[in-house]
Amino acid sequence: MSHYDHRQHDSDNAGTKEKHLLLSTVLNFAIAITEIIGGLLSNSLALLSDALHNLGDAFAILIAYIANLVSKRKYSAKKTFGYKRIEILAALFNAVVLTVIVIYLFVEAYHRLRDPEPIKGLVMFIVAVAGFLANLVSVFLLRKHKNHSLNIRSAYLHLFGDTVSSVLVIISAVLIHFFSLYWIDPLVTFFLGIYLLKEAYQIIRESSDILMQSTPPGLDLIKVKKALEEIPGIDNIHHIHAWNLTDQEIHFECHADLVHDLKTSETEMIRERINDILLNHFGIIHVTVQFGYHCCDDKSMIYNR
Repeated sequence: MSHYDHRQHDSDNAGTKEKHLLLSTVLNFAIAITEIIGGLLSNSLALLSDALHNLGDAFAILIAYIANLVSKRKYSAKKTFGYKRIEILAALFNAVVLTVIVIYLFVEAYHRLRDPEPIKGLVMFIVAVAGFLANLVSVFLLRKHKNHSLNIRSAYLHLFGDTVSSVLVIISAVLIHFFSLYWIDPLVTFFLGIYLLKEAYQIIRESSDILMQSTPPGLDLIKVKKALEEIPGIDNIHHIHAWNLTDQEIHFECHADLVHDLKTSETEMIRERINDILLNHFGIIHVTVQFGYHCCDDKSMIYNR
């Protein structure tokens, strides 16, 4: 495939992703409005919970859509890394909002468990089925894009959680309609909330690690150091830093102490070998190396200022 074909293919995929995000946003706003009306008419906390989840989803996907567009803006003297990290900020924001919503629903569910209220199961069932079908379409639209970025994954998890919650709400509606088991409604809310809190925590942890420039998970700096020090001409690798710019892009920098005092032009082959090892063995795409000859008194792997 030619370079043009690659670029055209990537452009087509990006366009499809944006269309799917926008369509999912519209669907989820429609679901949320329908379920809010249905929840009020049926007096179902589980349905209102699902509506709040869907409303959160709609905003989450809208933010993901906007962040995806903004992240493509060109680099500048003031933003030398561009706006790529806006997707990480969006993922973190979405996860925090989801956590706040779940805590609110826990409080409401607790009150409902203590004092169950009558619920119109049939209305609850009809609205929940409509929500389930719309959620299923949204999950299908974003499924193939979910590994493209932490931001899209965050939006996808919102949708997946709501699809599961819709199934539980449907089951609850049947039990309430035929057996008047009103306590099922807040109980389902608790189960859904626990699942969503677990997923939100994972995204908060991952996005926080990226923003704190932590070493990417799975990257063993000791192995990286040993691999680079096996390159002929290198005496020592020290003062290593490795971090994620986004969840897909790893950056790396280090000092390379040389065996001999070489000219800058003579270090080119060593630099190419370093880039090759880091890319093919460790998935690192952006590398900065400072060459020197007996350049530092402190040659520890991690430099503590």
